[in-house]
Amino acid sequence: MADRVTVIGWDGSPLTDAARSALGAATLVAGAGHHLVLPEVPAGAERIRLGSVALAARRIAAHRGTAVVLADGDPGFFGVVRTLRTPEFGLEVEVVPAVSSVAAAFARAGMPWDDAQVVVAHRRTLRRAVNVCRAHTKVAVFTSPGAGPAELGLLLDGVHRTFVICEELGTARERVTVLTSDKVADHTWRDPNIVIVMGGPVAPSEGGSWIAGRDPGTGPRGWALPDEVYGGDLGEGETEVLRAAQLARLGPRVGDLVWDIGSGSGAFATEAARCGAAVIAVDRDPNACARTMATARRFGVQLQITHGTAPHILENLPEPDVVRVGGGGAAVVSAVADRRPQRIVTHAATRDAAELVGRDLTEHGYQVECALLQSVELDTRAWTEKERSVAFLLTGLLPDRAL
Repeated sequence: MADRVTVIGWDGSPLTDAARSALGAATLVAGAGHHLVLPEVPAGAERIRLGSVALAARRIAAHRGTAVVLADGDPGFFGVVRTLRTPEFGLEVEVVPAVSSVAAAFARAGMPWDDAQVVVAHRRTLRRAVNVCRAHTKVAVFTSPGAGPAELGLLLDGVHRTFVICEELGTARERVTVLTSDKVADHTWRDPNIVIVMGGPVAPSEGGSWIAGRDPGTGPRGWALPDEVYGGDLGEGETEVLRAAQLARLGPRVGDLVWDIGSGSGAFATEAARCGAAVIAVDRDPNACARTMATARRFGVQLQITHGTAPHILENLPEPDVVRVGGGGAAVVSAVADRRPQRIVTHAATRDAAELVGRDLTEHGYQVECALLQSVELDTRAWTEKERSVAFLLTGLLPDRAL
């Protein structure tokens, strides 16, 4: 194992004395191409060009001598330090940090970033990163080849965002470009780059926030809020008890894309968005779409609202993670199941209707759960019954994607 491993962050500034000292004593240096040509790298040191960090870590673990790893920005923030410290390699490291790429990008844009979400986009995480950009007003994206600005822009089709694209920060080739998301795919971008994605309503914060990223304390406390919060007159599939059960079954979370088909008042769509998920609300009634938009604005959440009749309107929507079917019956549930989301929830008014939907979900390979929900609201002044509701709640879970 290497006698000593030092990880040095580099942001284009002159190296610190500590970094120079560690680098001068190195017998192995790992880094990107532009790191390995730095004049401070010893001429006799073994050089490893970083591609796979895991492969480099194995070489470092087997090295007898002093190793240095050079990385852009702060190597402890979505950087190489995490991989080097995994038990697989057993490396103890010293870290000389630098300004993170996120901090540098927001500095170039002249904006604060304590209220930003920060995500990493690889080929396997690109869709989830895009969903965060759908759901939040300010997101910094660490990109990678095949999951860069152009891919982000293409997958955000139909959602207007402004991109601040920062290429090769800290180098002589640094470039900062501001474009709308629909124009980004028309250009070729250099790696490495980081993208700031902005758009949607921004709620003013007096005195700043107390927590980085999205403030979880905004809006009314709780979820499955009373019908009166949404103006009353909700549909039969939007009652407080049913919404609570639907949310519990679906468990929408940051990085998810939720379809809410038959959005009605927008109560469920808004509450899913308050959980941090991206939401596409669909309804055939233009008045329902307008009401959903008004509800989202009142609660300060981002929704994409699509006016049209399911199942046909669903064909061109991006892939969902979880889906609530509030209307349309078995035909819509079947069309949704064809898209293979992890979870589907819907409701039925009768047992026969519930059985029809349940059989269809089973034929699509879903594990089906059904519960008869009955709620009785009482007038607590006289402890008498005010209102009773009954519904069959169906949940479809895809076994290979159930988590």
